[in-house]
Amino acid sequence: MDQTRHPFDEALLSGYVDGELTQGDAQRVRVHLEQCAECRRLTDELLDLRKETMNTDFEVPEDTQWDETPRGGLSRFFQSFGWLIAGLWVVGMVTYTVWQIANESESIRFENMLGFGVLLALGMIILSALIDRLKTYKDDPYRKVQK
Repeated sequence: MDQTRHPFDEALLSGYVDGELTQGDAQRVRVHLEQCAECRRLTDELLDLRKETMNTDFEVPEDTQWDETPRGGLSRFFQSFGWLIAGLWVVGMVTYTVWQIANESESIRFENMLGFGVLLALGMIILSALIDRLKTYKDDPYRKVQK
């Protein structure tokens, strides 16, 4: 839109259609719409689009279509093993921290265990997701879709 003839943009018209403007902004838009056929046409189009959108039925997919469990045995193994390592790592870190506090000792091994445990657990979980993606790559209907 031409800024000299139209003191606002389409986002403001969209906000007007949705009833999200302040009273002052809505009044400004109403006054402008009385004088501008182009903006009235655009506002009517936005109203029609909003009405069609609100009247569109949306079918919620079944729960089985939202399943996020690993698809294959190897993937399931890596995911389970990764979460097991993560859980054991947390228990080990808590135990080790309590032991260090009780003995008032400082050690570099704590930082090494911290880093190694996190990397190993996350690596296993990411590997399981990668395996799933590679298995479904051939059948993925959206892989050829471009932006």
